[in-house]
Amino acid sequence: MSKKCDICGRSVSTGNNVSHSHKKTKRTFKPNLQPVKVVGEDGKIKRLMVCTRCLKSGKVQRA
Repeated sequence: MSKKCDICGRSVSTGNNVSHSHKKTKRTFKPNLQPVKVVGEDGKIKRLMVCTRCLKSGKVQRA
C-alpha cells in the first residue's frame, strides 16, 4: 500500500508527542490516503492513492 499521495506527494512526517509534563516521544503523522479511480490525461481510468486534501480541493477528477 502506498504511503504517498500520487497527486501532491504528501507522505508520512515525524514529530513529537508532548505530554503534560513536557516529556517528548517520537510519533508519526500519516496522510489520510484513499484509493480513487481517476480519469487520466489519455482518457483511461487509473487507480491512485490520493489524500483527502486533494479530493476536497478538486485537484482530482473521479471516474
